[in-house]
Amino acid sequence: MTSLWLHSHPLVLASQSKTRAALLHSANFYPELCPANIDERSLENELVKNNTNPADIACELAKAKALNISALRPENYVVGADQTLAMGDQRFHKPASIDEARVTLQQFSGQTHQLHSGIALAHNGKLVWSHVETAHMSVLKLSQDFINSYLEHAGNTVLTSVGAYQYEGLGIHLFKRITGDQSTILGLPLLPFLAELRNQKLVLN
Repeated sequence: MTSLWLHSHPLVLASQSKTRAALLHSANFYPELCPANIDERSLENELVKNNTNPADIACELAKAKALNISALRPENYVVGADQTLAMGDQRFHKPASIDEARVTLQQFSGQTHQLHSGIALAHNGKLVWSHVETAHMSVLKLSQDFINSYLEHAGNTVLTSVGAYQYEGLGIHLFKRITGDQSTILGLPLLPFLAELRNQKLVLN
């Protein structure tokens, strides 16, 4: 099957994320991977100082990534994506240690947190479109024995993901209810992205 992508230059993903690339592959897109060179934490901290909410932070980070690479690759359409995790007013990042992961899981136990997935499309150094989708993740009441067993089996993979879990793997055991599209949970909301590509006449329709 030939690609559904219609533009003369390939789509570029401003990331080296295997998960986001796999999502695009599942939709028959085979982007070039070109990770953005931005200071995400400094930008995020500045947005927090300006009282930017977690959903908008995800979107702003996605925009920054797309525009960073689009300036270098103006002939390509560039997609940027980012994700924030929040519970109430508290934001979470990747745990720095297993002990920190344990504390995070204890906080999540019996609660619902939000995954905000921002996505942006840029071309010729300019923003074409941006959007944010939110998934609501309701966690089971977790016993200490379960948390210890989960961390033992998951090992250092918990240090690679915000929230100390990979939903597409062992992390699925943490949840009792999820509201949101799977691609949103994995960090690149495909449905609104595909709708915009159709709007831009960049894919077969």
